[in-house]
Amino acid sequence: MNKDLKNLMFTIVFALLILGISVSCWLKPETAFSESERRALASLPHLSLSTVFSGEFTEGFEEYTTDQFPLRDRFRTLKALFSTKLLGKMDNNKLYVQDGHISKIEYPENPEMITYAIDRFDNIFNKYLKNTSVKTYLSIVPDKNYFLAPQKGYLSINYPEFIENFKSNLPYMEYIDLIPLLSVDDYYRTDSHWKQENIQDVAEWLGNQMGTDVSAQYKVNTLGIPFNGVYSGQSALPFAPDTIKYLTSETLDACTVTYFDTGLPKQGEFYNMEKAQGKDPYEMYLSGTSPLITIENPTAKSSKELILFRDSFGSSIAPLLAEGYKKITVVDIRYIQSDFLGNFIEFDNQDVLFLYSTTLLNNSMAMR
Repeated sequence: MNKDLKNLMFTIVFALLILGISVSCWLKPETAFSESERRALASLPHLSLSTVFSGEFTEGFEEYTTDQFPLRDRFRTLKALFSTKLLGKMDNNKLYVQDGHISKIEYPENPEMITYAIDRFDNIFNKYLKNTSVKTYLSIVPDKNYFLAPQKGYLSINYPEFIENFKSNLPYMEYIDLIPLLSVDDYYRTDSHWKQENIQDVAEWLGNQMGTDVSAQYKVNTLGIPFNGVYSGQSALPFAPDTIKYLTSETLDACTVTYFDTGLPKQGEFYNMEKAQGKDPYEMYLSGTSPLITIENPTAKSSKELILFRDSFGSSIAPLLAEGYKKITVVDIRYIQSDFLGNFIEFDNQDVLFLYSTTLLNNSMAMR
């Protein structure tokens, strides 16, 4: 076969490949949501003279073609493997693998976000807690980079400085240090969150520091659904799934859990098995995102009450605090305005715990 014929055949094959991909792009049904990345995908932008001349259509169309490309997840995996295995990059889109864990680089510190979080806490304290008999506590949960980043030189925030910033600016809160109780194996390998079955000692330590015994004996249950955490899909790397376990006891069975998702009370469970089979099985803990939840324990070891301001890490630890409190009110100010809390909670003579992860505190704009 002569050189000209080879070139012609190569050109024809390449043209057919491009044509096939183009036809596939136009015939492929639009995908609204990426299960692996846990995010909505771009839709076809509106075509008009104004959107064309403003550049809005071109920008939107570029994002649309990237999100809706055929076999997108497979190409994402190839790109991730090529970047990390062949090119030797330490991370792929700020995600890296270390000691059998996938983690996401949390860097740099965002001073404006830290200030915003402190201002939110100040607002809550001055509006509801100041000049009352409540006892106020703060505890910060480090992300996995605290344990993984220093080993291979990945960028990470200065955790001691980060925590000290909150402590010094919130002097009315007693700080409870959790770091000595934690290791990277207390977190899921493919996700950012901690494992409920591994944090009984953390719950007991929190209770102890607040003067309450929350120790209990639990039955460990295994969820029969593979858990591919948020980092698994975002990294696009082939990774064995995690296993979710959840703790039950006679005390938890006797508790009444009430959700106020719409402002009206609705009884539910500690563990939402419908959400366990959904896009993010971790949302089984206290039904995931909920602005306000009450947990009432008729067999509590004390008559004390706790108000827990939390992010998603609080979903799995709140049930483990129920043993020692007659009532726990779980508040997520990402989904309820702080200024409205007085309509639902009477602040007086409770323990008040602000329990937040470094990730949310460093990206706190969702707090309201």
